[in-house]
Amino acid sequence: MAVMTRWLDPDEQRTWRAYLTASRVLMDTLDRELQRDAGMPHAYYEILVQLSEAPGRQLRMSQLAQAAGSSRSRLSHAVARLEAAGWVRREDCPTDRRGQIALLTDEGFATLAAAAPGHVEGVRRHLFDALSPAQVDQLRRISETLAEHLTGS
Repeated sequence: MAVMTRWLDPDEQRTWRAYLTASRVLMDTLDRELQRDAGMPHAYYEILVQLSEAPGRQLRMSQLAQAAGSSRSRLSHAVARLEAAGWVRREDCPTDRRGQIALLTDEGFATLAAAAPGHVEGVRRHLFDALSPAQVDQLRRISETLAEHLTGS
């Protein structure tokens, strides 16, 4: 028996396309601003944030990939670039010879601290300033619902 396709109705189609456009334009704008102002793409900023918030400013590479929402190979490439900039250092994991730890350097922390105010202002200007407090609450609840649905947590 063939499975019936559940096509989107016009309202769902409009909602889907608006979501895609808004998400893409927002992330492209924030990425462009970070590149211009801090010399790094948003993906690198996210890696630095994850490391800055971790105990000892370090994470196993596998944990960092998961936290940053990245594949291990993409993360490895990004960390190599961050190492070349002096912002991250890789060390062998003391408890697992196959594992590696990414550690945020003092220079990386200073770079993140310098980039954060401009990035936060961009998030505020491009996202939160356009929404009412009720819409911010709705966006948070919708985002949490989708994340829970998609990750199963």
